[in-house]
Amino acid sequence: AAALREALPEIGLDRMVLETDAPYLAPVPHRGTRNESAYIPLIRDCVAATLGMPADEVERITDANASKIFGE
Repeated sequence: AAALREALPEIGLDRMVLETDAPYLAPVPHRGTRNESAYIPLIRDCVAATLGMPADEVERITDANASKIFGE
C-alpha cells in the first residue's frame, strides 16, 4: 500500500478512476471483507490525502475520467 501511495503523484490524477474490481482487496478498515462500491469514498479520501487535495476535487476528476472511458 505504501508503494502505491508513493506512485500516485507519478501516475497523475488525470489517469485515475476509482473502482472496486478487486473483490478481495477492500480498503482499510474493511480489509478481509469483500470489496464493494460503498467503500469508494474511503479510496477517494486516501487518494486526496496522499495528493494533498480536497476529496471533492479527486471525485470530480476521477468521475470525469470514468465518463471519458465509459462514454457516459
